[in-house]
Amino acid sequence: MTAFKWSVRGRRNLAALVCGALAAGGLAAAGVTTTLTPGTANASSHREAPLISGQPQFDNTDVYAFVSPDKPDTTTIVANWLPFEEPAGGPNFYRFASDARYDIHIDSDGDAQGDLLYRWTFHDQLKNGDTFLYNTGPVTTIDDPDLNITQTYDLELVKLKNQHVISNTKIADDVPVAPSNVGKASMPDYKALRAQAVHRMEDGSSVFAGQADDPFFLDLRVFDLLYGGNLSEVGKDTLKGYNVNSIALQVPTEHIRQSKGQPVVGIWSTTHRKNASGDWTQVSRLGMPLVNEVVVPLKAKDKFNASSPWNDADFLPFVTEPELPKLIEAIYKIPAPKTPRDDLVSVFLTGVKDLNQPPNVRPAEALRLNTSIPPTHKPKRLGVLDGDNAGFPNGRRLTDDVIDISLQVVEGELLGQKNDLGDAVDANDQHFEKKFPYVALPTSGSNGPLADGQNGGNRSQLQGGAALSASEAGNGKLVAVSLASAGAGVVLVGLGLGWWRMRRRSKGWV
Repeated sequence: MTAFKWSVRGRRNLAALVCGALAAGGLAAAGVTTTLTPGTANASSHREAPLISGQPQFDNTDVYAFVSPDKPDTTTIVANWLPFEEPAGGPNFYRFASDARYDIHIDSDGDAQGDLLYRWTFHDQLKNGDTFLYNTGPVTTIDDPDLNITQTYDLELVKLKNQHVISNTKIADDVPVAPSNVGKASMPDYKALRAQAVHRMEDGSSVFAGQADDPFFLDLRVFDLLYGGNLSEVGKDTLKGYNVNSIALQVPTEHIRQSKGQPVVGIWSTTHRKNASGDWTQVSRLGMPLVNEVVVPLKAKDKFNASSPWNDADFLPFVTEPELPKLIEAIYKIPAPKTPRDDLVSVFLTGVKDLNQPPNVRPAEALRLNTSIPPTHKPKRLGVLDGDNAGFPNGRRLTDDVIDISLQVVEGELLGQKNDLGDAVDANDQHFEKKFPYVALPTSGSNGPLADGQNGGNRSQLQGGAALSASEAGNGKLVAVSLASAGAGVVLVGLGLGWWRMRRRSKGWV
């Protein structure tokens, strides 16, 4: 295979500009009955489209695919949902939707149709409905009786031919989901707890579902008039401290590629929701990052998410005549590359020739991975742009800086218009794990961005109440004081209602 390499230079933070608007996005998919036909869809990614922002459980934020660094004969796929999880967001912490199908599609021959589909469906369990607590004591095991609200999932493998189901096999049954990381008192060793949610399957695959630190890193303040209007609002990872719900799958590569001679696979994810009539409707679709955010205009976003990858020619003009470079030229006077942009077609729709483009490829938005390229021991954050062919846009690793890479490409890097654009956020705030599922541990409710705010810190008393010693609190007096205060509040409310009713009667309002 011919090595494919793009040049790299030092970076100028000048152009943090609209790169934040490139916040993780995508496309591609369908639901399975006897044929694959998606229903109406409503957006995907980190709140990038208006309708899905009200359905976070169904909102796919990012897809990653890479040759496993510690098991190079396998491929790992990670797909995330439910953006901006505030770690302390109880008492209803973060669950996958039980009326959804979470799918990962794999195209092994480049025709923009899935050949394999991995499908997760989730089930809720409630131990005690008479408490408001997510957990009623410290949780040390995945089946701990103190974990009051739990989820499990089934995993199916669907084999397809021309969008018709050839076979449907349940390959995992009733597997536990790692719970949300409530806090250090509730889950004193969350790492050990989450490890129990990694499930090994008979075919050599591994699967995981649960909470994780959001691996996407960028500065989202682009929406404040392009970083404050004067580039003063750059360099901050605005997803720091927030979590996502993550699904990870590690499979022997030979199970998903067509052959050693054709090792490129296309990967995307979808979410389907059951509607009132019992039919399944596609509501989220995601493969390559950034396409839905900055390539597809507002008028077409919902259609884009409702469509299937084999129909992506409908959106070709948005790729060949992109809006973003024109905006950058208007605001920052950086000349926009000439159109049509065939270079962007290769990056986002077909894969790059001699890198990750399958033969006879049908243009479609999918994350394309050449599984024959071995992982590198020291990944470079700019991936192929810095000569690291194991990185984005050849698949997507957790450490790849897709914002900087994509912004530089959009501004004409492949056309000879050299630039060093970026948002000054070069890495995730948390270190990724060295083994499956690789995603970083989620921030706990004890340490989230709101818990560490100006009102955080140790509190020795209830606000407006008397201070209690540690021994008093340990003896349960804190609970007694709280109950007494609550009782007094009820009495006051009762007296107030009584006075109000008497006043209504005296005024003849009744």
